[in-house]
Amino acid sequence: MPRIALIAGEASGDRLGASLIRSAKKLRPDLQFEGVAGPEMRKAGCACWVDSQELSVMGLFEIIRHLPRLWKIRREVEKRLLADPPDVLVGIDAPDFNLRVEQVAHRAGIPTVHYVCPSIWAWRQSRVNVLREACDLTMCLLPFEAEFLKRHKTPGEFVGHPLADEIPDIVDKGEARSKLEITADTVIAMLPGSRESEVSRLGPLYAHTANWLADRGVDTEYVVPAATARLGEIFSADWQNIAPRRRVRIVTGRAHECIAASDIVLVASGTATLETMLLKRPMVVVYKMSALSYWTLKIFNLINVKHISLPNLLSAESLVPELIQEQAAPATTGREILDLLQSPERQKELVRRFESLHAQLKCSAADRAANAVLRVGGLA
Repeated sequence: MPRIALIAGEASGDRLGASLIRSAKKLRPDLQFEGVAGPEMRKAGCACWVDSQELSVMGLFEIIRHLPRLWKIRREVEKRLLADPPDVLVGIDAPDFNLRVEQVAHRAGIPTVHYVCPSIWAWRQSRVNVLREACDLTMCLLPFEAEFLKRHKTPGEFVGHPLADEIPDIVDKGEARSKLEITADTVIAMLPGSRESEVSRLGPLYAHTANWLADRGVDTEYVVPAATARLGEIFSADWQNIAPRRRVRIVTGRAHECIAASDIVLVASGTATLETMLLKRPMVVVYKMSALSYWTLKIFNLINVKHISLPNLLSAESLVPELIQEQAAPATTGREILDLLQSPERQKELVRRFESLHAQLKCSAADRAANAVLRVGGLA
């Protein structure tokens, strides 16, 4: 029976893997799936070797203490692949882990696909050489990524973004508020990220920003979709210490509903900025990493792009505000939110631009990705 091995590194990769599995099964119901999987992939029918959450580590220096565990997982995965080679291996995101495994598999003659182009166009561009050597194909979620790979003579294919297919063109704000039982006139969604390190850095900023806005007469309710109950507890503790008088509702999951219910979204840079764009909500983007990690990126000139958020990268302009490191302070963050709240015409223009970008990415991504994987694996 034909087999596809998949390795997903975190929640977003787990969702991509699940969509890929479902689409591939429609084309080949006899396929078997196995690998490093999260709950969504397991639900879609993937036998799990290791839980994908085990690979979810962020930061240049934060990763060091996790290296022994990650090396052990990598050796176990490589041993499995070589002992019983699948028809094709699909590494989903997590490039620091997956590219090394893909190199080993590719040298052993296993067809390999990397799903989600690494941010080589943004930093550490030399990784394109590793990508070229490790993979038969890189599937790109964004059009400019495939163009970048083509310039570097690396096999790449734009398949579109599954989120653009899943999220409807128009999302009803009133319906979302009803589901969340929100009655406030003004709602700000706060998304602090899906990792503990992100929530620990951004939670205090978000709480202080709420105080800054309240001091200027902004009467709003805040809604926070925590990726896990544990992250919700971390955020809640910071909020109660810093902004106990500000109305906040913390829910586990339900990010799309929280974004859809909002007027403005304060969001950590990453996939959530794309979700916010597809849900057509104005946003302010913030990003903080450890001082040592950021200093390393700056001192060695490892960052090669002007923008960090996906709406700005896709539009190639400063469409939404981005506040990085020391710029992400309560006063600057609060001012950007206040400016958006007081500028309905600017909000309408952002929605119009978001609609155009949504149309570019909406192209049956999971089906296109499944076809590409089957083609590379000789299973089409």
